[in-house]
Amino acid sequence: MRDPNAIDFWRGFALVTIFINHVPGNAFERYTFSQYGISDAAELFVFLAGWSIGIATSGRDGRPEPPGRSVVRLLARTVEVYRAQLTVMLLALAIIAGSALLLDNPLILEWHNAGGFFADPIQSVCGMALLTYQLGYFNILPLYVVLLGVAPLFVLVGRVSLLAALALSGSVYLASLVFEWNLPSWPGEGDWFFDPLCWQVLLVLGFVLQGWNRRSDALRRWSRRLFPAGLVIVCLGIVLAVTGIRPDPLIVPEPRLLFTFEKTYLTPARLLHFLGVLLAFAPVYAILAPRIGAMVGYLTQLGRNSLAVFSMGSILSLIGQLVRFQTGGGLLIDVLVASSGVVGLGFTAWFVEWRTRSKSSRARA
Repeated sequence: MRDPNAIDFWRGFALVTIFINHVPGNAFERYTFSQYGISDAAELFVFLAGWSIGIATSGRDGRPEPPGRSVVRLLARTVEVYRAQLTVMLLALAIIAGSALLLDNPLILEWHNAGGFFADPIQSVCGMALLTYQLGYFNILPLYVVLLGVAPLFVLVGRVSLLAALALSGSVYLASLVFEWNLPSWPGEGDWFFDPLCWQVLLVLGFVLQGWNRRSDALRRWSRRLFPAGLVIVCLGIVLAVTGIRPDPLIVPEPRLLFTFEKTYLTPARLLHFLGVLLAFAPVYAILAPRIGAMVGYLTQLGRNSLAVFSMGSILSLIGQLVRFQTGGGLLIDVLVASSGVVGLGFTAWFVEWRTRSKSSRARA
């Protein structure tokens, strides 16, 4: 297993934050950084995915991995994430149906857009397979599937020029903002909650920055110089979040997505805020790691096993939502939900690594 590192640490931090935020209204939600800025843990998760792609495809001894191998690696990961999405969706629907039966409350069948499935299971099953039918709070993995599916294109372009890969990604991003392109939901109306055509820019940005960071120390020098700017952006985000100041989408000029804070389209304000957070918190891991050893170990273990941990976190957060709904919530319930979730995430990461070690031992034997 990998030793603790900043990438896995922050990915683990994002996973815990996403779990807490996916149980809306709980007492701990107010302490997550999504309450004190424009962007949130979703941006961090996608950016680190792009950075990890850069590491995974960089090869060894400074020589890039063969293009064919990189493509196969990314497509294999795409299939793995797709399989995880189908599994968690099926489990989520079973939990919702079981809760409705156990509590004798048919209204639960409408939980987070699940009513469409129970009303029309034939079309909904097809939509699940196409990723166009999504439950609320279960829409990050479909985004991840699409981003990984198109990642080979940007990786191959990046072999020629990282700047060209970023320019291609930025062009798609700007066009999607101007023309409001998005993937349609089906069955039912509307579009995807996370627009892949916009969010791909964050994945590519992580990939490109990792490539520049690997090739020279210029990126590190510039990050130190821009550290004060990052602090200013973070402070501005806190002010906007605390005061509730948001641009009115009905009065901003066209194209309106260039001036709003919409999460669906990863609008420029959210992207800029995330970059500020990145600059402001880049040195934090080196400061924290020697002082919170046990926490570093826990979070990096989550980050090393992000897919399994995220999938389990999605299921546990749904259970937490239903528990709060049935009990009425309260501090004690929130403590039980949060603590059991944190333990469940840690156990999932431990179990995945234990199973991997067991398989390796049997193979050597």
